[in-house]
Amino acid sequence: MNEFSLIETYFNWGSSNLANLGIGDDCAVINIDTNYQLVTSVDTLIESVHFPSNTSASDIAYKSLAVNLSDLAAMGARAKYFTLALTLPNINKKWLSQFSTSLKSLANEFGIVLVGGDTTKGALSITINVTGVVEKNKALLRSSAKMGDLIFVSNTIGNAAYAWKQLQNNQTPSEYVINQFNRPKPQLFLGQQLSDIANACIDISDGLEQDLTHILTRSNVGASINLDDIPLINEVKTYIKKTNDWCLVLAGGDDYELCFTTPVKNMDLLKALQSKNDIKVTQIGIINDSMVLTKIGSFDKQCCSYQHF
Repeated sequence: MNEFSLIETYFNWGSSNLANLGIGDDCAVINIDTNYQLVTSVDTLIESVHFPSNTSASDIAYKSLAVNLSDLAAMGARAKYFTLALTLPNINKKWLSQFSTSLKSLANEFGIVLVGGDTTKGALSITINVTGVVEKNKALLRSSAKMGDLIFVSNTIGNAAYAWKQLQNNQTPSEYVINQFNRPKPQLFLGQQLSDIANACIDISDGLEQDLTHILTRSNVGASINLDDIPLINEVKTYIKKTNDWCLVLAGGDDYELCFTTPVKNMDLLKALQSKNDIKVTQIGIINDSMVLTKIGSFDKQCCSYQHF
């Protein structure tokens, strides 16, 4: 049983009048008044599972909040507040000072406020619950992709997975890719701007193939993507050219970029958004009625994206 079937089997109890959208997307969407909805999500990061044991306190704090902010970005929401549950093996004042400083810095950057939480003793883990707001019925969903939509991803992907692969092989990643692994940049601004441009959206956390498939499944559509169109940095391009290991890009995860679909009629709006705000998005495919994800390119291996269980 994987993470998604576990949730569906044991915890998807259906909706209520309070929740306009609950279990099954990047965030729950909660009705609060006639104009706005709350958007909330929670994630846990565990030592040696989500980050190596020698990761600095500053990087742990940054990533713990950033990956949650990325969920808000995928819904087109504005960040408002968060809570923190911190489990520590012991009290280390230097570690806590570095963790706190980094967490506060990122929170200030995105205008989100820490409003409460919990601390316990045990193996190091960090759980953050983020809450944001979105105009009523403006949340970006996984379930709204339409036939003929073009598929885009923001910036480049595969960087963090490449860094992680090098670390596992006792190699030294470049400063750029290790920074992408430890300090992913949540695409909150882009997500907010896509509310009137995109039909469906998700953040790429578990791998492009798996996360795009979530959109296809929820929207009851299929898609084809062209591997050669996926935006990669030169380091990753070189690695792929040598190994043809497209699974690094398709299933490596930890990108925290946005994958979204948009109708052709909105292309001028998307181009204007890119030009005005110096935002990079790249078309990698198109939505179709096949009900499956087809990958075009010289690679037919079955990739295994990240699974919690």
